[in-house]
Amino acid sequence: MSGGKLFGAVSPLQTIELVQQDLFPSTSNVPTTNDINAYAYLVTILHHSRVSDSHKAFIRNGVQWLNEESIKMYKKTYMQLLSQERQNVLKNIAKYRWGENWIDTILTYIFEAMLGDPIYGGNKNQAGWKWLHHKGGNPRPTKALV
Repeated sequence: MSGGKLFGAVSPLQTIELVQQDLFPSTSNVPTTNDINAYAYLVTILHHSRVSDSHKAFIRNGVQWLNEESIKMYKKTYMQLLSQERQNVLKNIAKYRWGENWIDTILTYIFEAMLGDPIYGGNKNQAGWKWLHHKGGNPRPTKALV
């Protein structure tokens, strides 16, 4: 996930991590994206052989499109924006089909990280389950299949 000429200084993975935090902000008693290991879970997805190259490309391209929209709106990359400006960019890209689908994809992986069995790399210390007062089913997986 290296950046192109325009975005060489922008780390796509760091941008995604910030987007995750912006889409699922921490509030009292709610686990953070760090608590549920959402970033590491998404990195696993991006490197997994069972995830299609086109899906991985969509996630990577979404970061570039997000930054293009950010520059169009504020003349700064997403990482350089203030919190409210980032929210405005997210609201604006949600008006586009690609943006709505990209946000949905990022949110889907946040929820997978929060609700899945920790063996898959998310839900660190069962933080999501504890928040929801959920007990994982039995038998639990002994080997990650993702």
